[in-house]
Amino acid sequence: MNGIRILPEAVACQIAAGEVVDRPASIVRELVDNSLDAGADRIFVRTESGGRRMIRVLDNGRGMGRDDLLLSIERHATSKIRTADDLFSIRSLGFRGEALPSIAAVSRMTITSRLSGELGGHRLSISAGRLGTIEEIGTPEGTIVEVKDLFFAMPARRKFLRAAKTEAGHVAETVSRMLPAFPDVFFKYQEGGREIINAPPSSDVVPRFVSLLGRDAADAMLHGEEQFQGFTVRVFLVPGAFSRSRADRLFMYVNKRYIRDRLLTKALLEGYRERLMKGTYPQAAVFIDLEPGLVDVNVHPTKQEIRFHDGNAVFRALVATVERCLGSSSYSIPQDSNPVGGFEIRPLQADREVSESEWRYEKRLDGWVGPDLVSGWKTPEQTSFADGPRLLGSIGGTYLVCETKEGMLMIDQHAAHERILYEELKRQVQDSGIQVQALLLPLQFELSTGEKRILDEKADILQKLGVELEHFGGSTYILRSIPSMLQQADWREFLPELIASVDDVGFDEGKIFEAAIASMACHGAIKARDRITDSEISALVSRLRDAGIPGNCPHGRPVFNLITFREIEKMFKRVV
Repeated sequence: MNGIRILPEAVACQIAAGEVVDRPASIVRELVDNSLDAGADRIFVRTESGGRRMIRVLDNGRGMGRDDLLLSIERHATSKIRTADDLFSIRSLGFRGEALPSIAAVSRMTITSRLSGELGGHRLSISAGRLGTIEEIGTPEGTIVEVKDLFFAMPARRKFLRAAKTEAGHVAETVSRMLPAFPDVFFKYQEGGREIINAPPSSDVVPRFVSLLGRDAADAMLHGEEQFQGFTVRVFLVPGAFSRSRADRLFMYVNKRYIRDRLLTKALLEGYRERLMKGTYPQAAVFIDLEPGLVDVNVHPTKQEIRFHDGNAVFRALVATVERCLGSSSYSIPQDSNPVGGFEIRPLQADREVSESEWRYEKRLDGWVGPDLVSGWKTPEQTSFADGPRLLGSIGGTYLVCETKEGMLMIDQHAAHERILYEELKRQVQDSGIQVQALLLPLQFELSTGEKRILDEKADILQKLGVELEHFGGSTYILRSIPSMLQQADWREFLPELIASVDDVGFDEGKIFEAAIASMACHGAIKARDRITDSEISALVSRLRDAGIPGNCPHGRPVFNLITFREIEKMFKRVV
């Protein structure tokens, strides 16, 4: 008996579907790509239960006739390429002919379409890869694809889907990332009847960035465009002051296709270079338009990975364009890299070693020149404690130096205060709730689509933490109250980071509380190089001594470090 056999067609289709369809968002991406390729300028997406129960994509594109409908669900059936050579001249978003049959193999799918210029249309139904019916029907011009009961015949795959809110968030992100590449297309996305995205068409791409980045970042955005031989680079850059701790606001497009590419990300960061603190990322969009023969999009079934024919030239071009846009361009393109008009190349400078992000741990003070070396302090006797470390002074306005029985204790004032605030906030939550301070003058914020989604899902939890946000229409929110302990925090800078931190931990309420409290403690704590009085320093050390807390801040950085007398004696060769 032979051990090798040909798989049944249904099994082969389900295996192939695993490469293309892994969650509702991937289905939406494939269907919207097809709508755009069909010339649609109005695309409506609707999901129920995050797409687990239903996905519906409606467009006003060219539509399909009866024969094309039947062919569209066959594997490798496509209208976009004819020969292998066509793979190197692809201008459409889709081309493999795998999306519809893959989706049909793992769901119950209905396609309703009317060809442009025809009086009537047709509806085709297919379930788990088996053709059902095809009938003539009255329908508007364009195509409606409805996908129900995703993975209903594959329980093993269905259990890997996340909660409905999580899946809806991925769908919203997928649709959002298409907005800048097609500003002339009307996009709308609804989840369970609730409108998530409503992006009317515009001749300008900037309004799309308002929904993606928020109004403040979009208003500060800089635009640059450079022509090179064979390709064009356009960039929309938000100044480094708006940098984030996550790379979730980077948008890369090649020939209008949204991609994820390490080469372009590295080039973008190199262009920003000294304008960003180490460990932070800018908010930016990059559009590269080039001849299809200079890029290979047939790398991965998801079509989000590409290869450039001359990646080095693209890298240098993007770095130069970013630096020119931001000003004081110093990185340039040699003539042999084929730009239209070249400049001189300068060797790349090594990254500066900065241990922490400036927004989080460092606060610059007007007039500060250098570290105060134990100046303006009382004598050790005046600042000593009865049963604890004896305060000696401060180094660099950041590290408190104390003497103990074991040796010299150095305390990071920011990490120490952060840990103290974290423990106090946790205790307030567990006891009677966080003390709240209403704002006399509420703050107004313009939030992105993603931030609005997170607030819709987690506003109740944030309110329990004392952060009361009220929707004021559109993308505008009003901050009405804050925790009393965080009155000194810069909420315009802090709120986006707080929203991002609670999004990272899913929907476990306990984890959301922990993430939010840790973020609050970090922003409410004394910063490095903050000038604090002798009494404040003494109180900080006393609270740290009495708290009995762990030796790390909530983000894992050490609060203090002990250098023993033996280590000191070894430094001075008193012991071997």
